[in-house]
Amino acid sequence: MSIQEYLEIVVKKEASDLHIVAGSPAVIRIDGVLIPVSSGLLTPQETESLIFELVSEEQKELLLVNKELDFSFALGDVARFRVNAYFQKGYISGALRLIPSYIKTIEELNLPRICHNFAKLKQGFILVTGPTGHGKSTTIASIINEINQTRPVHILTIEDPIEYVYPKGKGLVSQREMHLDSHSWEVSLRSALREDPDVVLVGEMRDYETIASAITIAETGHLVFATLHTNSAAQSIDRVIDVFPENQQAQVKMQLASTIAGIISMRLLPQIGGGRLPAIEVLLSTGAVRTAIREGKSHLIDNIIQTSGEEGMILMDASLAYLVKAGKVAMDVARAYSMRPKEFDRIVSQGAETQV
Repeated sequence: MSIQEYLEIVVKKEASDLHIVAGSPAVIRIDGVLIPVSSGLLTPQETESLIFELVSEEQKELLLVNKELDFSFALGDVARFRVNAYFQKGYISGALRLIPSYIKTIEELNLPRICHNFAKLKQGFILVTGPTGHGKSTTIASIINEINQTRPVHILTIEDPIEYVYPKGKGLVSQREMHLDSHSWEVSLRSALREDPDVVLVGEMRDYETIASAITIAETGHLVFATLHTNSAAQSIDRVIDVFPENQQAQVKMQLASTIAGIISMRLLPQIGGGRLPAIEVLLSTGAVRTAIREGKSHLIDNIIQTSGEEGMILMDASLAYLVKAGKVAMDVARAYSMRPKEFDRIVSQGAETQV
């Protein structure tokens, strides 16, 4: 089979990923579960041929030199794929993530209504966090596309690689891909302010430089979106602060307290009957939240979220409990995703739970 045929299977079966690894069959991921799509085992020559179908000569050279490469690939007008080509056991392999051509709305993604508020903000720092493959990019794309469709603003994205391509709307969208449109995150983020943006998407905050730049852009009056691989709102705050040297952390706490507008932490859970649904934790910037960040008391964040439901905040355990009570997710599945199982059990045992 050609790589195009494999990609067409991914689209047809609504899989999220395709894995090409020597010594294994080609495998797709559907609703979080890996499923073989070929009976035979791929040889090293076959995996190399399949991956080389996707890359240009320049990208091929980069892959062979660096032993790994991130890039995007368009399957006509049907879909895009985020590709990570890499070596394992000395052989070329690939992980391909499906990026649908259609950007779903907040409602279509079953996200809380409070997410619409983020699309109305003029400035602030918004983090979307969670493990790989749990909907961070899709959620940010939904919010940014709502901005694009409703507001005449300049949206600047810096990604590695470009994932969702935004359709024509009221906004102007400039999408910069690492290595294609810029040589480094540091340079692209430093020049971002000279490109007259209103909204900036930092594809992933990977290190000190990207986190510091994202905070600075938010501090200068822009609306900034970024992702982190963290498990909760409190953990996200700690991660941002801890990446800085100890002598800078007091200043960073002040900056973060003044710029943070919200944190969305996500998990995608297998749904009863098939498919996956998001469990969402939402932190909003309030006086209590800003004080906790300034004073380094992130351990209070969970309690603040738990007691601020009327303001639109949602605790992860409450979101998991809602999915169980609504009959959408099995109890044992939801409990496995809880960071505080006893608290989750307590919420489930209470009366009806509502998702804001």
